[in-house]
Amino acid sequence: MNRTTIASLKTLIFVLIALLVVCQVFVVPAVAQQMVERSPHLGYLHVPGILVAVGFLLCVQVALVCVWRLLSMVRASIIFSDDAFTYVDIILGIVALATLLIVGSFITLAVAGGASPSVVILCLLGIVIGAGHALLIIVMRGLLRKASQLEQDLAEVV
Repeated sequence: MNRTTIASLKTLIFVLIALLVVCQVFVVPAVAQQMVERSPHLGYLHVPGILVAVGFLLCVQVALVCVWRLLSMVRASIIFSDDAFTYVDIILGIVALATLLIVGSFITLAVAGGASPSVVILCLLGIVIGAGHALLIIVMRGLLRKASQLEQDLAEVV
């Protein structure tokens, strides 16, 4: 991968992480407050809702940091090392955790009676996307494993 592409990707990751921090600090609490004002009977979910939303965004940030590190490994031509698998495994775990946060939120809102049709659709979409990402990461991890093995075999031949 060329240097410009990696630098561009890292710049986008930095901007995205910064925007996610802004969302965690300003947007999530404001949206939670609006939810309480519209549905006072769900007021007890105010703080847990903020914690789950901030936790979900934190999961995204951790995954982005791992992608940043993987890009650095690509740049240094060491992507086929065992360290790469550590970052891929972290990303897989984070995707699973984020999906579980969505499932837990969906169940909580359904039990509390706060799951409007749009919330149901968004939660189901989040669960399907999370499961799809996890499966994609598992496939990509297998491809990385195979490529690492092929590189190792090629190094032995040369």
